[in-house]
Amino acid sequence: MTSSTRVPPTEITGVHGALLKTMSRKMLGQVPEGLGVMWHYPALLKDTMRFGRRTESWNRLDPTLATLATMAAAGAIGCSFCLDLHYFMAHDRGLDETKAREVPRWRESTAFTHLERRVMEYAEAMCQTPLTVTDEMSAALLDALGAPALLELTTRIGVMNMTARGNVALGIRSAEFSASCGLPPLAPRSADVAPA
Repeated sequence: MTSSTRVPPTEITGVHGALLKTMSRKMLGQVPEGLGVMWHYPALLKDTMRFGRRTESWNRLDPTLATLATMAAAGAIGCSFCLDLHYFMAHDRGLDETKAREVPRWRESTAFTHLERRVMEYAEAMCQTPLTVTDEMSAALLDALGAPALLELTTRIGVMNMTARGNVALGIRSAEFSASCGLPPLAPRSADVAPA
């Protein structure tokens, strides 16, 4: 099988590699190709994973809003791996998978509340170059969420921005986690709607 990544994956070896593969199979049902790509530099992979796990302990933002924001950021950047992983994680964590499924077409979907739409709009605005976040967006979210949750929201989107851009640059694509647990595919983005 030929890799689709821009850096060919390497074999994940050693005691830490065996543990990584075991944890990955337990959590995701497979060892994603992207882990083999990142295994070229194990310390970088470990630090990135450690930081990712720490973000999971943040608790000022509603978990559904956090998921919708990270998925909207991943969609704005075009990271199919991130979208698929977070859709799978929403299912795994008992979040509203119907809403998670609709994130790629959130502007047209009727599944979302006004606040959820504001959160996804903010996520997309943070992913543009240059950023298109406005004072009005920030003020509305500050009023609705409070300062700690807005800070968490902003940081989660920033982390996803970094991760998604790295995955896209390296050619790391969807590992079809959602298909492995029987979820319907993510809703396709409407062709007539330009990215924000």
